[in-house]
Amino acid sequence: MHSILVVDDERDIRESLKGILEDEGYKVLLADSGEVCLEELKKRSPEVVLLDIWLPGIDGLDTLERIRQMPGNDGPEVVMISGHGTIETAVRATKLGAFDFLEKPLSLDRTLIVIKNALDAHRLRRENAELKRQVQAKSVIVGESIPMKALRQQIGVMAPTNGRVLIFGESGTGKELVAHAIHAQSLRKDNLFVEVNCAAIPEDFIESELFGHRKGALPGTSADKEGKFEKANDGTLFLDEIGDMSLKTQAKVLRALDEGKFTRVGDEEPIRVDVRVIAATNKDLDEEISKGNFREDLFYRLNVIPFYVPPLRERKEDVSMLAKHFLKEFSAAYSRRPREITLDAIDVLERYSWPGNVRELRNVIERLVIMNPTVAKIERKHLPPLVHREGSRTTAGFSTLHQARAAYERDYILKKLDENHGNVSRTAEVLGLERSHLYRKMKTLGIAVKE
Repeated sequence: MHSILVVDDERDIRESLKGILEDEGYKVLLADSGEVCLEELKKRSPEVVLLDIWLPGIDGLDTLERIRQMPGNDGPEVVMISGHGTIETAVRATKLGAFDFLEKPLSLDRTLIVIKNALDAHRLRRENAELKRQVQAKSVIVGESIPMKALRQQIGVMAPTNGRVLIFGESGTGKELVAHAIHAQSLRKDNLFVEVNCAAIPEDFIESELFGHRKGALPGTSADKEGKFEKANDGTLFLDEIGDMSLKTQAKVLRALDEGKFTRVGDEEPIRVDVRVIAATNKDLDEEISKGNFREDLFYRLNVIPFYVPPLRERKEDVSMLAKHFLKEFSAAYSRRPREITLDAIDVLERYSWPGNVRELRNVIERLVIMNPTVAKIERKHLPPLVHREGSRTTAGFSTLHQARAAYERDYILKKLDENHGNVSRTAEVLGLERSHLYRKMKTLGIAVKE
């Protein structure tokens, strides 16, 4: 139920508004002075305040100014009321942050419309604040290892420039997070961050996705479409998995970068844009260039400022901090009480190799939160079997290379079986083995089919 605070020194007006607004389904609070209004706002959080200008003690404009000085960004929308309003008063009220201005005697219809609009504005302001909070969370780089401290320092130095960036790193290391952090600290932070996953868009549609198209230029298109380059004008365009982009599309991206303009599919009129491009890849682009899969000239255009995001196995000291960060995040997301993780469990997590990097750790912690709703402390026994097995093992446990290799093969096959829900045929296909060969290997390594 939406709540409204009515502030007026005339009792009849307060009671009249209270009755009308309650009939409309609103919860109504009352105050007869600016001082009482400010005290109410310290205890409650109404979404809209109807505030009379002429009040005993501090007047409505002074009260409005103090409301706007109160801490927090979730304050109410304030609608000023006056029986003796002037243009000067209305201008001052607007400058102080008033949402609207109502004159006495109040029109019932206009009052209800203004209140509805004020509630919509308050909702939008809260949603925008939440979106900004989520964007900021996406740009927070967690970790105090030397590589991550160096990465943050590098971002701080080059983010305010317009230099193009190419981010290297294995899948799941957090390349997108680095791209968000660069944008958040750049001169373009108040404009859009537009993301394109080059590997996820079919070849037939990637050009339209990047540059847009005119109506009818492609089969089934009934309207003009704005491309990602155009949408990111004055902002940042993030080309994720650029190593999977086709050579044909690479040529058009190269031309757009060189000329600062492009044409939509099916159009002849060039569109000029000012876009900062950040690209990322998990591939070795030098190798891709040698194979003829990636243009060398595009590589040099993108690789003005290279970044390398290290895999999690190279910064094990960050595992504890990341695990606690994700634990807090998912406990809040699933409305679970805050929980801790034991040192013993952290020790196991730090010993695990994390082939899926930070993304895998994040998924593990999310699973722990979901599957253990009543547990106050995450312990070693709660960890997934694969993490528990590998994380509990040390190299000191192997006396020969053969033993170490067999242990690795066993864990790797178990992991693939787990990913394929125990389906041996599908696992054999993924591993590039004959089904009968995988069965023999499982038998040799002591893996039962049910595992």
